[in-house]
Amino acid sequence: MSAVLDRPLAPAASPAPAPVPIPRRPRVRLGSSLVHGAVALWLAATLGPYLVMLLTSLTSERELLTPGVNPIPETFTLDAYVELFRTTQFLSYLGNSVFTAFGTVAFSLLVAMASAICLSRFRFRGRTSMLTALLIAQLFPAVLLVIPLQAELRTVGLLDSRWGLILVYSTFATPFATFLLKNFLDGLPLELDEAASIDGCSPWQMVRHVLLPLMRPGLTAAGTYIFIFAWNELLYALTFTSTPAAQTIPVGLQLFIGEYQIRWDLLTAGGVLAAIPVLAGFMVVQRQLISGLTAGAVKG
Repeated sequence: MSAVLDRPLAPAASPAPAPVPIPRRPRVRLGSSLVHGAVALWLAATLGPYLVMLLTSLTSERELLTPGVNPIPETFTLDAYVELFRTTQFLSYLGNSVFTAFGTVAFSLLVAMASAICLSRFRFRGRTSMLTALLIAQLFPAVLLVIPLQAELRTVGLLDSRWGLILVYSTFATPFATFLLKNFLDGLPLELDEAASIDGCSPWQMVRHVLLPLMRPGLTAAGTYIFIFAWNELLYALTFTSTPAAQTIPVGLQLFIGEYQIRWDLLTAGGVLAAIPVLAGFMVVQRQLISGLTAGAVKG
């Protein structure tokens, strides 16, 4: 026992040295870089013309007529906007566009909403044929209907009239809005209608208090599409109107393009003012627009 105690203790093993961390180089994700580059190019191609239009509208007419390319003006001026309001009928064109666009939205949404509820909530003979007819109506080129529509508008006395444009625009906007709202309604369960009926709601009360609040995203998406269509349409507005009392902004801007001269300052100033309502509308209804479009695209 004493021999064991007298034996010298073995030296303790020294701890192994900690491994030295090797610095890692940051990994370059080639896929993400390509995606970011593609998005940047797409944004430049999309927003570039608007930026050029804005800079051109802030350039004086004398500088625009000077030979050479200078994308950024030497001095910024609002002379084009002042001349646009003082010497042209732009305010009349603007008022006609606002009246026509909102009138088309109201009339088309009213018809499309009623049609979508009938096609989504009821089963009746001819329902499939009606859906097919709405789809076929979207396939006709707009230019083929210019002459027949002009004859009809002349017959009813609505040629060169804002109400005539509203009726024509509603004819083309209602089928798409009906399909969008119908697909949106197909995503709402039928149990909501049954519960409303059990609670004593009439069909009109069910539509007003149950379906309409739930259809708000779909109505926003359809209304936005109709507004943009009516605001930017040129072919029918140019064909069916001949005086500033009914001509819209696209027609008014087209008049600045003459045979021997183009008023780029007035044309771009009017283009900037015409784009503001659309951009402002998108900012207001952005969330409901996205939800309404996605719901109407995947249901049905």
